[in-house]
Amino acid sequence: MGILDEDVVRVRETADIVAVISQHTQLKRVGQRWSGLCPFHNEKSPSFSVNSTDGLYYCFGCRASGDVITFVREIEHLDFVGAVEWLAAKSGITLRYTEKNESESRKRIARLHDLMERAVDWYHDRLLTSPDAGRARGYLRSRGFDRDMVEQFRVGWASESWDDLTKALKAPTELLVDTGLGLVNKRGRTQDFFRARILFPIFDDQGKAVAFGGRKLPDTEGPKYQNSREGPLYNKSRTLYALNWAKTDIVQAGEAIICEGYTDVIGFFTAGVPRAVATCGTALTEDHIRHLKRFTNRIVLAYDADEAGQAAAERVYEWERRHEIEVAVLALPPGADPDELARSDPGALKAAVADAKPFLGFRVDRVLGAANLSTPEGRARAASIALDAVREHPSELVRDQYVMEIADVCRIEPARLRAQLAEPAPEPKSQSRSRGDDDPGPGGVDAVRAPIRVRETAEVEALRLVLQRPGDIGRLLIPELFTPGVPRDAYVAATSGPLHEVLETTEPRLADLLTRLAVEESTAEPADVVMRLAVESGNRALAAMDAEARRSEDPLSYAPAVGYLKLMLDDLRGDESAMESLDPLLAWLTEHSAGLGC
Repeated sequence: MGILDEDVVRVRETADIVAVISQHTQLKRVGQRWSGLCPFHNEKSPSFSVNSTDGLYYCFGCRASGDVITFVREIEHLDFVGAVEWLAAKSGITLRYTEKNESESRKRIARLHDLMERAVDWYHDRLLTSPDAGRARGYLRSRGFDRDMVEQFRVGWASESWDDLTKALKAPTELLVDTGLGLVNKRGRTQDFFRARILFPIFDDQGKAVAFGGRKLPDTEGPKYQNSREGPLYNKSRTLYALNWAKTDIVQAGEAIICEGYTDVIGFFTAGVPRAVATCGTALTEDHIRHLKRFTNRIVLAYDADEAGQAAAERVYEWERRHEIEVAVLALPPGADPDELARSDPGALKAAVADAKPFLGFRVDRVLGAANLSTPEGRARAASIALDAVREHPSELVRDQYVMEIADVCRIEPARLRAQLAEPAPEPKSQSRSRGDDDPGPGGVDAVRAPIRVRETAEVEALRLVLQRPGDIGRLLIPELFTPGVPRDAYVAATSGPLHEVLETTEPRLADLLTRLAVEESTAEPADVVMRLAVESGNRALAAMDAEARRSEDPLSYAPAVGYLKLMLDDLRGDESAMESLDPLLAWLTEHSAGLGC
């Protein structure tokens, strides 16, 4: 979607940034600037500064920055075009678009949202009134759902019929397919995607219907859960169930609770904690974190955060560092989940939220709580296992705080534990023969040592493709897309000549890495991998510019570059992103990455 550049300039120059921002926070003139409490994070002392002459804002607390368009995008949760249209309407400016088909595309998205909304109403009415939904109503009652809850969350029912919804909506097949409501079967007929399932509608943070999560009834065939397919409206790696309802309390309470399932979220709401959201059939991703960062800096995990082990820890600590958030974990009674606890003891659920512990503290407590501390051997073993968890945290100060806690519980001198912590981590026996002597370092390439974690890393996937299908991806890559250090060194080595020659001349740790990646099959789409790399590289550049702005005497001077880079990244993350959106970012990274050290 494009608006003529001169119209964008006219909107930006016409809009009164002080008046727009004053709708969300009180500003007071201080010299040549305006100052007030930041509308993007909770604070007691003003750290938000506005330059009305240049039309820029900057927060010295959370480092939110940009121009009036950026502000509207962030505060109203709009895309670039939507923000310009919002400002144009306020200023009485008529906008012109670059191409006619772009406005048609925007109209088509609106039609998809409208179709989804009609489906939500139809399924919801079916649950409330249809005779064939009797079993579904009975099941929901057995799980503690009353009519008010069903209506609040607009729960629905999809019958066993092949095409009841398709017939009722009377929509074109292509729209049914794009929304995920329908599919074309082998006979070429359009049929309903969901059949014989209780449906939980999923909305974006603006309250627009984008997808469904379906749960089968007990003692029926098929997988327990079935989610909508991804499409123009729905990306499960970015979408959070119930954020549309939870965002107000998330901002007021200063934290968001992440659950695994829809019923867990509803349990929190009924227990009086309406700030819970859930991932939609996928693991928590950085895009989820980035989306929640718009509302809060504190994330509380309401599921077992210890099962994923070191892989999860590395991601959490990196998210905490990169996005300046705090991740805590909810400690529930053994065997309980939020849904059950909300029905049996809502007070205990609220107390668990209040007592949520930092991610590392939760892991250490889990180790010490399960240990036999009545014997010297048990205490020594518990201390060693707890230190393994502490070792993974990147902050020396944080590590030392937990060393003292472990020392107190296990009756061991802190100095002895510090000495053990300073030693290299013990090598897992199952992998010791296949590993090199050196740790590959940051950026995700170290995940190659654990196959499950490798496939989650865009850099590793890109290296596989470079080694196996260079013709498909090589022309799309530049070194600046890889993290400095081992990831970038591996890419440079992989593209420096025939693999057998590279392996003979490259240092052992890189040769070992490239050898393993060359024999691990990749089925990834090159374009998808490059897009992921580009977003990650752009985020590194944003973090680097944030750091420079903090050290600068004039942090507002960084706002235009920050705003431009955010705009390019949003284009890549958008529903209609295409490879042509990548070119400006690649050019920018080529020019600026070296200067930023990223």
